[in-house]
Amino acid sequence: MQFTKNTSSSRNKGLLIKTLLILVVVIGVITLLGKIEFPYPNKDVEKIIPNEKFKIVK
Repeated sequence: MQFTKNTSSSRNKGLLIKTLLILVVVIGVITLLGKIEFPYPNKDVEKIIPNEKFKIVK
């Protein structure tokens, strides 16, 4: 009968690979979002408030 030594190194390698894969995917998504040019309004939005709505507080 042979006994095999069970170590946790295989679990650590799997966890390390999963962590690195997730990190690479997150960095890739951030890079791709940085390259996309989102539209922005061309003119400033200006709202004129009439003087009737202002109250004078003393």
